[in-house]
Amino acid sequence: QVQLVESGGGTVQAGGSLRLSCAASERTFGTYAVGWFRQAPGKEREFVAAVSRSGDSTYYEDSVKGRFTIFREDAKNTVSLEMNSLKPEDTAVYYCAATAVLLRNRVLTGDREYDYWGQGTQVTVSS
Repeated sequence: QVQLVESGGGTVQAGGSLRLSCAASERTFGTYAVGWFRQAPGKEREFVAAVSRSGDSTYYEDSVKGRFTIFREDAKNTVSLEMNSLKPEDTAVYYCAATAVLLRNRVLTGDREYDYWGQGTQVTVSS
């Protein structure tokens, strides 16, 4: 029943940066594993990045390694995705997902492993 709201999307030129934020409706967000996914027109939803409940473990899809950083700010009930060196191929609707977990360092990469989803935010990278 936790509500997730993404923000920070927009249109940028190739090589630019954006920071996406996922804000949760309740303070128990610190007990959830969180992931970011994206979906481009005509394509399947794909995994982008994930962070563990503790914030100490992260995992990235190969194409964004070294460019994107996922981190959490538990005092603000948020998880953010810092995106640098953006490419036109990054254009998609980006979704935040979360699920309650017991293991502090568990990272989840499958969309079917998540119970709660935001409505998405559009990221467009122009060439």
